[in-house]
Amino acid sequence: MNRSLSTLAVLGAAGLLMPLAPVSYATHAAPAEQAVPVLNGDFADPVMKGDGPTTVGIDFWTGLNQRYSPAASGRTDASHGVALQKDGNTLRQRLRGVRAGARVTVSYEDSPAVSKECTGAEVVDGQPYEVTASGGPVQRVTTAGDPDRTKGKPGPGRWTGRSYVFTAGENDPLLTFTSRVTDSRTHVTCSPMIARVRAAEVPPALDRTVDKTRLGTSEAYKGNDRESTLHNAAAACNGENACVFRPDARMSFRYYDKARVVGEAFVNCTRNTLEHSRLLSYAERSHDSIAQTYADAGLALNEVARLPTSGDRVEDEKRARERPMAAQFALAYEKGWERPWQWFSSDQRTVVERIQPGEVSWVELQPSRERVEGWFVGKKDDYRLHAVIDGPSRAVPDRLLQRTGPMSEAEKQRCAAARPMTTTPVGASEPASSSDKGLLKTSAPTAPGARASTRSLPLG
Repeated sequence: MNRSLSTLAVLGAAGLLMPLAPVSYATHAAPAEQAVPVLNGDFADPVMKGDGPTTVGIDFWTGLNQRYSPAASGRTDASHGVALQKDGNTLRQRLRGVRAGARVTVSYEDSPAVSKECTGAEVVDGQPYEVTASGGPVQRVTTAGDPDRTKGKPGPGRWTGRSYVFTAGENDPLLTFTSRVTDSRTHVTCSPMIARVRAAEVPPALDRTVDKTRLGTSEAYKGNDRESTLHNAAAACNGENACVFRPDARMSFRYYDKARVVGEAFVNCTRNTLEHSRLLSYAERSHDSIAQTYADAGLALNEVARLPTSGDRVEDEKRARERPMAAQFALAYEKGWERPWQWFSSDQRTVVERIQPGEVSWVELQPSRERVEGWFVGKKDDYRLHAVIDGPSRAVPDRLLQRTGPMSEAEKQRCAAARPMTTTPVGASEPASSSDKGLLKTSAPTAPGARASTRSLPLG
């Protein structure tokens, strides 16, 4: 129970859980430092029996290490101590939700080994290890020394606060502690210890200029390992309650898209003002980074990863009803922002145009859209699939711009063009040969098949 509450707390602090109240879309200030979830940073799970050391896989961390209870570690808080074992052994975790370019500060504590197997010579000058993270430097550290140790007697634990600062070189950067105890005679339990790992970040500035058709590459993870494809993670979410979507409110925003002309431009070549009505129809669709990742790799979109973003209205309506990931996303969005998500939209408007002589009239649309970034996460946090979804928004109205303006040069030339005519091949420049006043009637035609008509004959 305590682990769950702790995990929820750090996830919420990092924006990885759905917001409990509607998110404000006001202009964002410069990013401030905020907590990063380090899952099981006290190494308390799984629950251990006795004081240790025990060699066990630690929840949310990768690597087999020696774990001690808080009391056996010489600590006064609830944090367990983890000994890194010997040279090359690692303890690793990906920092969930950290984006490439973030400035991350990791804080933790270290101590020389408390193992009763240590001799005084092995710990008197401290013990070496390294800490590094994706995009960061390798930081070589030596723990505090522990003089007056004798083999067979546990050490008291000499804990020292440390920090490691780096700029994330990838999304979900991998934090790694590595033992550098190289003496082959050293007992496996006599190695540097780590406890109470925490992290904070200054996230990168939100880039609002990314086009909806280039939302970036989606990534998938299983635990702390990056998956080579999205398939397994998407398949793991292919069940009604198999995954939940956790939006990152920091990276989600509303915006107006680029303006586009709807319908035709109406050019008034006359000398009079024209006024008329016309019906405009327009539609919007959604886009997602998962489908774009498949497309960029030249792969057919896997069935389980098909969100309602194809642009085919009938197909998207079907996907919205049948695809579990579509329902998982829509449910999370509605809980977080307290309004339904729209995968697609369409509308019609009748506009009245009043066009002055020599002017052009047209209508432009600036659709209101919404972009949500986050993760599809398996119930056991075994799989995580990053996604960015961009769709039409009804939180604010679309903009219809009814516009008139002067003609372009090409339109002026078109209006000045002569009316299409044919030529008069004989007598084109001579006076009219007669005057037709319609005073006399003509006789019926005599040619076979000719239709009789009443015509006037000119007076000579």
